[in-house]
Amino acid sequence: MNILILGATGPTGRHVVDLAIAAGDTVTVLARRPEALEDLADQVNVVAGDATSHRDVVKAMVGQDAVISALGRSTSVRADDLFTRAAEAVISTAKEEGVSRLVWLSSFGVGDTCQSASAAQKIMYRTFLRNIYANKELSEKAIRSSGLDWTLVYPTLLTKGPAKGTYRAGDRLPMKGNPKISRADVAAFLHKAAHSPEWIDRDAVITD
Repeated sequence: MNILILGATGPTGRHVVDLAIAAGDTVTVLARRPEALEDLADQVNVVAGDATSHRDVVKAMVGQDAVISALGRSTSVRADDLFTRAAEAVISTAKEEGVSRLVWLSSFGVGDTCQSASAAQKIMYRTFLRNIYANKELSEKAIRSSGLDWTLVYPTLLTKGPAKGTYRAGDRLPMKGNPKISRADVAAFLHKAAHSPEWIDRDAVITD
């Protein structure tokens, strides 16, 4: 499969890149810092650009079968409209280029998934993470109504641990305490979802 990966220089996105290479996919990444992927120069097609720029996304989208977005704001609590602007650029370009499959990484607590969160989690989502989560929710409304074959992925608290391969995935999941999942397992789910019709037009909550 020809896959375009957004957010490839981030900790989750890099896991996706490595998995796609190992699986034999033809990988293209759109990165503002292409130098961060110099070690993969002979294994991926690196396009320098910004995921919020329609012009840059067009350069990377040509010939793709699917798009996986692992975009994030690192430690920032401000979205700066990253997710809405990226969604707009990706949706419009995907339609122009005839690319229908889109797997989009979100966060547990965004949108309707907040209903399953604990009281403590809800406080954090509605205060500390309010700006980012509001922007993510707006971007996801655009994705749902895009007509693309989308999957929205909602992992619980992300860790740096190794992949276990035993995570749970469902449209809704019962939660206890402070659920977590490794970025490596999240990447494995993103990659798997892009290759399968199972999660098309569905939300996927994932956790250990």
